[in-house]
Amino acid sequence: MNGHWQLQEAKQRFSELIRSVETDGPQFVTRHGEEVAVVIDIAEYRRLRGGGEDFKAFLRSASDVDLEISRSPAPARVVDLSEDE
Repeated sequence: MNGHWQLQEAKQRFSELIRSVETDGPQFVTRHGEEVAVVIDIAEYRRLRGGGEDFKAFLRSASDVDLEISRSPAPARVVDLSEDE
């Protein structure tokens, strides 16, 4: 197999597809000749995903950072609502 599997074939030979991922690297699944998915090794998936906590949890864990933002209550600009032209 050259790293490309038709969807129907990938379903029927799933175990072989997984073995190919382990030995040959990423395997592409096609439907009607177009690539629609790629099957990758779990370690590669975790590496790509970052494997860490989500961004919100990361920000919450920063104890010495002040995330409060203050701003003036004055309008940033004056808006003319008159309809005179």
